Amino acid sequence: MLSFYVHIPYCIKRCGYCDFNTYAPNEVAKDSSFIDSLMAEVSFAARTQTSQVPTIFFGGGTPSLMSADELGRVIGLIKQRWELTADCEITMEANPDSLNNIPRYREIGINRLSIGMQSADPNVLKVLDRTHNPDNVEKVITKARDAGFENISVDLIYGVPGETLEQWESTVKTALGYGLNHLSAYSLIVEPNTKLANQISRGEISKPDDDLAAEMYLAVDELATSKNLPWYELSNWGEPARHNLVYWRNKNWWGLGPGAHSHLDGVRWWNVKHPNKYSEKLAAFESPMQDREVLGDQEKHEERIMLQIRLREGLSDLTPEQLKVLANYPNDVEIIENRAVLTPSGRLIADRIVRELI
Repeated sequence: MLSFYVHIPYCIKRCGYCDFNTYAPNEVAKDSSFIDSLMAEVSFAARTQTSQVPTIFFGGGTPSLMSADELGRVIGLIKQRWELTADCEITMEANPDSLNNIPRYREIGINRLSIGMQSADPNVLKVLDRTHNPDNVEKVITKARDAGFENISVDLIYGVPGETLEQWESTVKTALGYGLNHLSAYSLIVEPNTKLANQISRGEISKPDDDLAAEMYLAVDELATSKNLPWYELSNWGEPARHNLVYWRNKNWWGLGPGAHSHLDGVRWWNVKHPNKYSEKLAAFESPMQDREVLGDQEKHEERIMLQIRLREGLSDLTPEQLKVLANYPNDVEIIENRAVLTPSGRLIADRIVRELI
């Protein structure tokens, strides 16, 4: 099995908190030949000895800035080179303001949408430097359902400077009111050299409150669970996104696009980051790979711990030494049939527990 992640690096504007490999029009113009470059990289992936594709994920950036026909070319070529499983999950991330002609995306095979809602509060969106109208989220979801999309998720961000617990709970309740089958909620991380980091350093915006962010996490967990969307991964609730499980279970995937990361049988590699350099290499029939690493036994062991413990199914095959460490966290970890499963409080300190285990 080989899954695909397809990185679309273009955005209408760069959000103040973002440090992803994305480019606004004043940085890099959207190249009409970019899809040709992605398809050229598919030819490199076709050398792998795999036959089926269970998931495809278009991320970014803003994939919904690309037309359905452009993304359809990539899906079509993958279908030519491999067999898509009967239940192949094909996801597209989307900005509520740029998702147009929704029925056509469904026609090309996309069957799951991940909508960047982030917040229902205009003031919070302003701090995040998001451009979309929060009212458009519900409109887009309604149009998507009318077009036949049954698998719809929204992404939320909590712990935004100035955001109150009441504002956050209102956002979560608004999102759950859309009748979704999946919800993602991520704590805001202030990345160095971003617009937000500079605003905080200048004292224009307050720092995020870690204690308040912890309360917000517990709140979304409780609210989502009450709507029959149980957690299955630290930041995700509801019907599991099968593509994301590929990462957390350390399966094989190929990352197409500038800066995209890949993993195949214990070997990881990543592409050159700039879209122009990426396209130049492929136009010259060269691999866009920037570097690679082969994971040793110790790296594989540590990755298994870091990834498995994020999941509701928990960390399996516990050793006596690990059980001794986990005994120090009776309120944070449940031991179920030799599996360590984090409680809500344990999920708040997952990184600390992982450090002690490895």
